[in-house]
Parts: sequence; structure tokens; C-alpha cells
Amino acid sequence: MRGEPTCPKCGGRVRAPGLFSDSWQCAVHGAVHPLQPVIPPSVEGLGVVVHRARVPVWMPWPLPLGWLFTGVASAGDDRSGGRATVVACSGPGPVGGMGELLLIAEELGVGLGARYAGIDGLDPGRAINMDGPPHTKVVAAGRPTPLWNVGGGPDDRAVFAGEARGLWLWAIVWPQQSGLLLYDELVLTDLREGGAEVELLPCGALSPRILGPL
Repeated sequence: MRGEPTCPKCGGRVRAPGLFSDSWQCAVHGAVHPLQPVIPPSVEGLGVVVHRARVPVWMPWPLPLGWLFTGVASAGDDRSGGRATVVACSGPGPVGGMGELLLIAEELGVGLGARYAGIDGLDPGRAINMDGPPHTKVVAAGRPTPLWNVGGGPDDRAVFAGEARGLWLWAIVWPQQSGLLLYDELVLTDLREGGAEVELLPCGALSPRILGPL
């Protein structure tokens, strides 16, 4: 999908590196890792993001019954590589209707997960209490990974966050009731280490949730 890079924190325009700066610049947030245009769901497009990513590209595998891969994007450029990735999946919600899931891996301070979550700031920050027991767990790259509920955002979605491989892992689900999906010990695979399963991914229509955080 054609388009221009944008700020991962606010979606605003960014200025490419030039004579006075060696980094991408947002007028509001300063130096950023630019969010590249969303890539419609295809095995080939996913491979582009996987190849340049320096952070995990998380995918539920196997996908929940009836679920499809519905889009991917990354923040970063050819020089820095992907410093954040977001993968969209869609399918039947656990309580009926359609559910939408975004899985985001990012370095500290990129701000992409917080933007999709609809919260202020760049990281979960005070919206998450990691000193208390986790609200749920996933298995990420073979390791049990605790996730905590993130408050402070719109009530149309369920937001969970934690750490996997020393980086932020966000799981954002629409509608909020579909957050029950995260209580089934979802198994996540880092597609940078994927094998033949990547070729078997069922693809659906592009998810509107990945196009523009609301």
C-alpha cells in the first residue's frame, strides 16, 4: 500500500534525514522511528517486514480457529531496521461477532503501542502495575510471558502489555469482550524464526484497526 512514512506516536508527517539532522523528525515529537505504510496481508509483504525487523514479529501460531492474518506494519527505516512491528489478525470473537487483535513489539520509547492503545505517553508507564500479579499470560517464543491490563484508554478495546525478549509486547483487542481470547494462553511465534508455517498463513481482508489508531 503506497503512502508516506508517519510519526509512530501521533500519525503526523515526518521529515526525512537531511543536512541538519541525521534522523527522521516529527514537528511535535522530534526524532522518531518513522512508521512505514501498512502492508496489506500477504505472505510476500509479511516477509518484507520480517526481513528488516530488529524486534520480534509476533504471530499467534497456530491461529485461533477461523482467524486470519489481516495486515502488518513496522516503524524504522532502511538504515535502522524495524524498531517496532505490528501484526493484525481478525476472526470470530470468543463471545460472538468479529474480533480484531493487534500484536506489537517495540523498543522502549517508540510509542507505537501506546498510540494503538489510545493512551497518553510512549510506553505503558503508570497505566500498568507490573508489581502485582499478571492478569493473563501468553507463550511467546516458547516462554511463558505475563501480561498486565493497561488502563486509561478507550473502553472499546482491551489492552494488555508486558515484556518479551527484553522489549515491550502489546496485545490490543477489539471489542473489549474479545479480550477473553488472551485468557486461553495464546501461543505466539516470532516470525523471524518461522519456518514453513509462514507459507501456510491464511490471509484475509486488510484490518481497519491497523490503518489508523482511533
